[in-house]
Amino acid sequence: MLHTIICGMDAHDNTLTNRIGVDRGAAESMSVRNTQEGREKLFQHLKGLAQEHEGARILLAYEASPLGFGIYDECVWAGIACHILAPTKMPKSLRDRKRKHDKHDAQKIFELLKGHVLAGNALPDIWIPDHQTRDDREIVRSRLDVGKKLTAVKTQVQTLLKRNHVKRPEAVRRCWRTSHYKWLEEVELRPGARIALSSLLRQIRSLEEVIKELDKHIEELSQTERYRLPAEALFVQIKGVGLLTAMVFLTEIGDMRRFNNRRQIGSYLGLAPTCRESGEEADRKGHISREGSARMRKILCQAAWVRTIYDEGEARVYARIAGRNPKHKKIAIVACMRRLGILMWHLAKDAQIKAGAFQDVQQQAVAPAQT
Repeated sequence: MLHTIICGMDAHDNTLTNRIGVDRGAAESMSVRNTQEGREKLFQHLKGLAQEHEGARILLAYEASPLGFGIYDECVWAGIACHILAPTKMPKSLRDRKRKHDKHDAQKIFELLKGHVLAGNALPDIWIPDHQTRDDREIVRSRLDVGKKLTAVKTQVQTLLKRNHVKRPEAVRRCWRTSHYKWLEEVELRPGARIALSSLLRQIRSLEEVIKELDKHIEELSQTERYRLPAEALFVQIKGVGLLTAMVFLTEIGDMRRFNNRRQIGSYLGLAPTCRESGEEADRKGHISREGSARMRKILCQAAWVRTIYDEGEARVYARIAGRNPKHKKIAIVACMRRLGILMWHLAKDAQIKAGAFQDVQQQAVAPAQT
């Protein structure tokens, strides 16, 4: 009988708290530093246990976090089977939420793994993107982050003007155009406010230059073999979807074939309604789950609003849903977001299959980083 070494890990920036057991046996604790030496010490300990139990297989899991996929890569390099679990899909009682410490969290992951090994219970693990997809995401996510910073600085400018009772003249019809910037440079303010405004304007100019550079890189990325056909299918065929929206969608989802139907993609995007059903009580639909990527929902929301303006069919759908209850217009735009996400998935999936993208992608072991 092949034994299994089970390791539930609670990973943090500086420490890795582990609960380790063999088959049905009780778990023992082992904590190491989250450094190269600490992780190697853990792997050697797990391999030693495997040798003691006649070449047992090793199974390790930890929750998804800002640490990314580094530990997963090192496990693959060391020949250890590893799962990254979705925190939003892990069952947690009210007591668990109030009783939060590292050893307890590691024990919960250990118990999930144990149920998977002994009873075949499904694990709430996430899809592991290949290294190219991870690297492509960095460019697109950086562009979104800089855009968010630019919006925040522009809001600071508007707030500063409001505090000083300065209103934009009627001659300057549109904000953040050449005439608007010229007016901001010349508007009369007290010395302190003028210094603050000049500083904010310099930040805006700097961020706009960074955005231009990142947009150039994203355009180059969209012309690569992996993204050319899917990107064109999205921003050419769908009104309201630009190149940035298309690339966010493609890089965040990756391989479209991992979804089988519209319900799965709607759930992944966090746009599926929650439900409450108990006994004979009818199934009641609630707010959307909001699981998955918030940045995806944001770009879908922006694109959906544009579609309600420039796409007559989508405008009719929005008007029909919003007409049921004018106070619930958010429900209408969420429905349009879900429709758009499903449409983008269909087109991108067909284009990826035609282009042969992700056909030969395999997870490759990478050498551990020196940290």
